[in-house]
Amino acid sequence: MSCNADELFPLLGNSANATAAATYLCDRFKTVTYAVDTTYLLFSTYLVFAMQLGFAMLCAGSVRAKSTMNIMLINVLDAAAGSLSYYLFGFAFAFGAPSNPFIGHHFFALKNVPSSSDAGTFDYSLFLYQWAFAIAAAGITSGSIAERTKFVAYLIYSFFLTGFVYPVVSHWFWSVDGWASPFKTDNLLFGSGAIDFAGSGVVHMVGGIAGLWGAFIVGPRIGRFGGGSGGSVILRGHSGSLVVLGTFLLWFGWYGFNPGSFLTILKPYGAPGGFYGQWSAVSRTAVTTTLAGSTAALTTLFGKRMLVGHWNVIDVCNGLLGGFAAITSGCSVVEPWAAIICGFVAAWVLIGFNKLAELVKYDDPLEAAQLHGGCGAWGLLFTGLFAKERYVGEVYGSGRPYGLFMGGGGKLFAAQVIQILVIFGWVTALMAPLFLILKAVGLLRISSKDEMAGLDLTKHGGFAYVYHDEDDPSQRPPQFMTTRVEPTSITPERQSNNV
Repeated sequence: MSCNADELFPLLGNSANATAAATYLCDRFKTVTYAVDTTYLLFSTYLVFAMQLGFAMLCAGSVRAKSTMNIMLINVLDAAAGSLSYYLFGFAFAFGAPSNPFIGHHFFALKNVPSSSDAGTFDYSLFLYQWAFAIAAAGITSGSIAERTKFVAYLIYSFFLTGFVYPVVSHWFWSVDGWASPFKTDNLLFGSGAIDFAGSGVVHMVGGIAGLWGAFIVGPRIGRFGGGSGGSVILRGHSGSLVVLGTFLLWFGWYGFNPGSFLTILKPYGAPGGFYGQWSAVSRTAVTTTLAGSTAALTTLFGKRMLVGHWNVIDVCNGLLGGFAAITSGCSVVEPWAAIICGFVAAWVLIGFNKLAELVKYDDPLEAAQLHGGCGAWGLLFTGLFAKERYVGEVYGSGRPYGLFMGGGGKLFAAQVIQILVIFGWVTALMAPLFLILKAVGLLRISSKDEMAGLDLTKHGGFAYVYHDEDDPSQRPPQFMTTRVEPTSITPERQSNNV
């Protein structure tokens, strides 16, 4: 929202004092605008960071109880390790401007931040917001390799993913200099650039594909496949309550993830003084996010009921999150009715990929690769099909290609396909060798003895709480758990009473 002194001073009287007054008022107005937009971005950041708690609860509920402390610690360290790597390298690789189309090379360790130039305004609030996205990608991967991976492997991949793999992808599609970014001023990919507004590809596909290779290389959990009939055995998570709690926390955080990706809110669309502006687009984005997730949840509910004959809250929660992952790309440029289509298809994408994973004996305790990778890819295609011309113009600039099904031709859809292919190729080229190296040097998978006993007992000092995994017939009743250490001394009075 701009303030022009040349337009303002005639209203104050054509004099030198009026000109000075107009300039003064405009300068103060710009300061207020920066303050409001920064507050909005920080509030969105806090919502996105709250998703880490959602990931932690979802992961804890989806694994067996004997691995609860392990997966909770991993979620904490994803955020902690990601903080340092993104501060030192990640933000610079992603948004260090001016830069080349492939990678950024300014702002290492936030040097020269805050700053403002033709490339944009870079403040601490932007770093913090983008950091919250980076650690979300790492959190996705941790679920895929849960229950059988060595602790040091988590630290290595998390630091590498948030410090280099993810930032380069976000540079390509979100930086003003990225080769496929819709924010470039010239030489746009297919005259459009790839539209991935909040990260169906940049965040969800990156995390999901990294998890895909991690789970494939580390192998399935003991007992997951090769049962008595040679088929699969469902190793149920120990707490549906934690899964539901985590899902609602993620749902809550998604209102910072998607609407917050506008980064600012005080921007009018059209003549100043109107009721319609970026604040309206923010609200619409929240609506499309809600409808896509809700539709996916209901579709999964009835779809799984038809396929397996019962209602399953875990499946519904995963379906809901799949709808959110899919709509994240086009949430700002599609109509609410289109978001319903997005959620409906996303549910079947998740169901289909889960069936395929079972057929090829792929084990992902949280369905992270199927959910974030598969539904994220569908979300990119969906945007290329249903992006509306008016909304694309408001968010990215007028005259851009828009959705194929909306009459905008195939250029945007082609850019979306390119994004899917390059993300899959980039993450595969870097993360698959990393996991193979970790496996070769013995740093990837824990021993079968430790896996059967549970990581909580063998690596973390005891179980989170007393439990019994009904799906593990070899398990004996727990003999060790983490407890509060109490004083053991007995007073003379109590000793006499015991006698």
